[in-house]
Amino acid sequence: MTPPSASDVAAAAPTTRSGDRLPPGVALVIGVLMASTFIVFLNEMLLGVALPTLIADFGVSPSTGQWVTTGFLLTMAVLIPASGFVMRRFHMRTVFLVAMSLFIVGTTLAAMAPTFAFLVAGRVIQASGTAVFLPLLMTTTMRLVPVGRRGQMMAISTAVPSVAPALGPALSGVVLSALSWRWLFILMLPIAVAALALGAWKLRNTTTPEPVALDVPSLLLSAIGFGGLVYGLSLIGEASAGHSPISPYLPIAVGLAGLVAFVLRQIPLQRRGSAFLDMRIFLRRSFVLPILVMLFVAGNGIGLQAVVPLVLANVTGLSTLQLGLFLIPGGAAISIVATLSGRVYDRFGPRPLVIPGAVVWLAVLWFLSRVDENTSVITLALAWLVFTSAMAAMWAPLTTSAMGALRTELYPHGTAAFATVQQLAGAGFGAVFISAYTIGSGARDAGVLTTAQAESAGQAAFITAWVIGLFVLVGVLFVGRAPSPAADGTAADGTVAAALGPVGGETVCGETATDEALCKTGAR
Repeated sequence: MTPPSASDVAAAAPTTRSGDRLPPGVALVIGVLMASTFIVFLNEMLLGVALPTLIADFGVSPSTGQWVTTGFLLTMAVLIPASGFVMRRFHMRTVFLVAMSLFIVGTTLAAMAPTFAFLVAGRVIQASGTAVFLPLLMTTTMRLVPVGRRGQMMAISTAVPSVAPALGPALSGVVLSALSWRWLFILMLPIAVAALALGAWKLRNTTTPEPVALDVPSLLLSAIGFGGLVYGLSLIGEASAGHSPISPYLPIAVGLAGLVAFVLRQIPLQRRGSAFLDMRIFLRRSFVLPILVMLFVAGNGIGLQAVVPLVLANVTGLSTLQLGLFLIPGGAAISIVATLSGRVYDRFGPRPLVIPGAVVWLAVLWFLSRVDENTSVITLALAWLVFTSAMAAMWAPLTTSAMGALRTELYPHGTAAFATVQQLAGAGFGAVFISAYTIGSGARDAGVLTTAQAESAGQAAFITAWVIGLFVLVGVLFVGRAPSPAADGTAADGTVAAALGPVGGETVCGETATDEALCKTGAR
């Protein structure tokens, strides 16, 4: 292997003063991960627009039909806590290839699904592959990107899981205007296979696996805790209509007990360095506060996408194609605002972004709670555009502020916690909004509503989101730029020494000369 030259070493360890340039090879790694994450997350809300069609085709209720989305989100919420273990135990390249292969298998099953149960099973397998991508992308970005560019790069990285789900319904609407819902998966297959081939060709191992063991009780407790909570929330709407098989409070209680047991299980495991989720990340207020605010931001942002297509279809009478076109500007706005917000964060911190964003966000939610059949589609489209822009202005700064509060070795656990909160919030709040929609309709069958009933249902869902948004407004008043912890490996002059060195016991050494240069620079 050719020894790195002086210029290679200099480029591999930029400082905040001259750190506008990414180290060699880092852009390629992050680019491949970012593109792949976009592809898999595009499927997260892909069936939102198709929900009315699926309800009719399979003869299920809205509360049952929303499990094509809730099941996907729930699976990710259950499995993402294990991503820290996965990233420590296996090579990054291996994790990528297995995860993308699982996604392809799930997509194939969903495309062929003869029954609603098979469709949900395919979505669960899709989500099993998707779960690791966001923590992998965020951890890699935090480890390899200089401090001076973290705000901008994290803004782009965190925009992926928000832009992709926002564009998913738009793509869905366009496809469904001419083809059946199965083509949503058929068309995705060649793209996913191409991503798998690109990753197999371009990605190199940049970590050394650790001999950590899988803690099966933690995985089971994670499933019981998160699964019980979301299942219980999803039953509230059915219980109000008298269709619930059991009281929703029973699975909610089981879920809460499971989460408590999960936390208690992690405490002794983290002393041995084998915790699924290291609880020490929650000892820093500058991490906990942003993640709590993100709970409500992600809950509203992701959860409402299960309700918006129903409101637009039943109140304004938009077709599936029109629904898709309606949602495209919002997805584009997220990517633009997220990129700009990253630059603002690097210069001024989070407050100039998150406080105005929360105020505008609340105002739009209040307007949407007043929507009726007389509201013009153009006005609704502009309102949704402003809503998604305000969300993007908060999303990236909250993520970067929280992650910046952690020591380097805790990055995998921090990203796992953040990604879990996002997906759990989307699943749980989506179930809450569907329940509010069902209750607000005042009908026993919320799948077939009059215009007046649909108006009432939509207003109930949006007013619920507005109340939740109040917690965001209060929370952002206390969010600030987190000072780098003393033990994170960042030198006083801002040099990102630890970003290219050991992380959580992993050695950043790879198979190429570039990776070796990164490794040796990190060691220095």
